[in-house]
Amino acid sequence: MKKFTDVIIRNSAVVEQDPHVDHKDDDKQRENWTNKREYILSMIGYAVGIGNVWRFPYLAYKNGGGAFLIPYTVMLVVAGIPLYFLESALGQFCSQGPINIWSAVPLFQGVGVAEVLVTALVSIYYNVIIAYSLYYMFASFQYPLPWSECFSPWADAFCGITPIEVCNMTGQPVTNSTLENSTCPGESIGSIPAQSPSEQYWDRVALQRSSGLDDTGPIVWHLALCLLLGWILIAASLFKGIKSSGKVVYFTATFPYVVLLILLIRGVTLEGARDGIEYYIGSQSNMTKLSEAEVWKDAATQIFYSLSIAWGGVTALSSYNKFHNNVFQDTLVVTLTNCGNVFAGFAIFSILGHMAHVSGKHVSEVAQAGFGLTFIAYPEALVQLPISPLWSFLFFFMLLTLGLDSQFAGIEVIGTCLQDAYPEFFRSRRPQVTVVTCTVLFFLGLPCVTRAGIYWVTIMDSFIATWVLLIAGFLEIIGFFYIYGGNRLIEDIEMMIGKKSFWFWLWWRACWFVITPGIILAILIWSLSPFVPPTYGDVEFPAWGLALGWCMALFCIIWIPIVAVYKLLKAEGSLWKRVKCLCSPSDDWHPYLDVHRGERYSKHSRHSPPELQPNAVVIANTSF
Repeated sequence: MKKFTDVIIRNSAVVEQDPHVDHKDDDKQRENWTNKREYILSMIGYAVGIGNVWRFPYLAYKNGGGAFLIPYTVMLVVAGIPLYFLESALGQFCSQGPINIWSAVPLFQGVGVAEVLVTALVSIYYNVIIAYSLYYMFASFQYPLPWSECFSPWADAFCGITPIEVCNMTGQPVTNSTLENSTCPGESIGSIPAQSPSEQYWDRVALQRSSGLDDTGPIVWHLALCLLLGWILIAASLFKGIKSSGKVVYFTATFPYVVLLILLIRGVTLEGARDGIEYYIGSQSNMTKLSEAEVWKDAATQIFYSLSIAWGGVTALSSYNKFHNNVFQDTLVVTLTNCGNVFAGFAIFSILGHMAHVSGKHVSEVAQAGFGLTFIAYPEALVQLPISPLWSFLFFFMLLTLGLDSQFAGIEVIGTCLQDAYPEFFRSRRPQVTVVTCTVLFFLGLPCVTRAGIYWVTIMDSFIATWVLLIAGFLEIIGFFYIYGGNRLIEDIEMMIGKKSFWFWLWWRACWFVITPGIILAILIWSLSPFVPPTYGDVEFPAWGLALGWCMALFCIIWIPIVAVYKLLKAEGSLWKRVKCLCSPSDDWHPYLDVHRGERYSKHSRHSPPELQPNAVVIANTSF
């Protein structure tokens, strides 16, 4: 046996690296996805959330049923896919999160800060919705289901299925004793719709809902414990960053589709299912709705939110890709898979059609939006099924997995930004960062599990996850295509995926330059004018509550001008020189590893592991 030393001079001028071959452990300082499957499943899980179950079916039947698919598809092509492609490409190119990618246009770095703040605030109340799902999942272990009938002590005299007779003079239900005592003349007797057992269970047992935002009440402890359990599940799944969450998504990203398929098969076999499906997307489709601007606005908004654009998560998750990953192909896979919410609508409305058949109502009377569909109408429909606890458990367990996937990405955004900002400190402390983040967000979410909690959830959802995202998405396109430069952006993307034809880029230029920003601007203006204050059912919020909602939205947006002004003050030279400098890429804008930078970015060499720098000398010991 003989040992000898083989000296290999790895000089790029001598041995040219193949730009389309990724190296093992491509990034030794900043982790990569173990494989592409974990990335795709994480992105699908992030995009397909709880809102896809309750929001899309409602919007579809509200806006013409099957006719709604036309504007929905158009908006997916001209707004959803272009923005998703842009964010994915930016994160993968520089291997940085939503804040650090703005080293390409430092003046706009506040946009990244706004996206992270939105994600953090949304994570607070989104996990409360997961807590609701957990509570209903545990309640499903009872037989019969606790909301199947008007059980005492929580049900009142207005609980029932048939209309309730009331005395118009007192507003109280009419009883035999009322008639005997002649306290309500016969001509004063009227009727009002009864509250279903599922509705009263949601209000009186699950939420213990107070009369309004002014009546906070104590913490609802069963919801608080479910909230704690939700955060524990998230912290455990993200304890080792994407290395651990990438394994969890094999189940959480695929299980919802399995349950939806099971529910669809069961639903279409039920009597009345055809009426529900036809009302959702069938023969009752109203093509005249296509002439209404509201329909197109709803379609664009649904695409924008269902793909989680401008939340920072798409950029953060893509930043862990290897440099030459085909990000365009991944964009098509994820965005088209996200159209599975159309599939979810069939499963939902087939069972709602059966519910309408059993109760003798029209489908429109049992189909509701938001929380009403998920925690009132659908639980009521599940009661009608044989072995109802099983179907109820599967449905709410599905909601749990949908919510967890979205939360994984939300918390990953925060961790990624901290790690990129202070890599020396946070990179080796990722588990501690995750635990501390989840703990802080848990305590911030406690007001949302008081008796007025559902009102806080509604306000936060109405103000935070709306205009801020539209503004951030609009500025993303303005910053990278108009200021950074469309040609330069395309050259950066071609460094990753290879050269593409003129006709390929012609479409993306048209979208990024005109179509997509025009659509976002139109939606933003349409959403703000006229402004309709949010409500929860018939409960209106006080002025101070609405003001607080605006303050939360402003708290996120205000960082865009604050960061811009701070950077202008910190820069040197005349005002024009400062603006020009901050609209040009900084020295930190480049592919993370030197081996991927090529001639365009070869002058930058920071952050590169020595063994991957082009002029490094590697001593390899080989024994025989």
